[in-house]
Amino acid sequence: AEALRKFLTTIGYKVYIAPDIASARGLAKAIEFDVLVSDLRLPDGTGWDLMEELSATKPIRAIAISGHNTDVDIERSRKVGFLDHIAKPLVAEELTAAIERAVTKPRPTGARH
Repeated sequence: AEALRKFLTTIGYKVYIAPDIASARGLAKAIEFDVLVSDLRLPDGTGWDLMEELSATKPIRAIAISGHNTDVDIERSRKVGFLDHIAKPLVAEELTAAIERAVTKPRPTGARH
């Protein structure tokens, strides 16, 4: 997470790190962010859980990153609202392209239920 933060900061993004769902929940209440980038494996749940929870209260643009990239995983990511599902190990250009695609899309309208 720290290496990713450093990389994204050097290319001009403001980055907040949340190591788990509880921290992400707190950050989402405290700040307005443009794009959520979430690993699917978190200590207290999954990125899918996080996306379902956060998008239930406000529309968000999000990108999933994971070492698990079966068709089922990718479909589940899309189903819960992730715009992209990027395989690990991360390729910097792939992630930055996904972020650029996400920020140029209009925010989804309304919360997901």
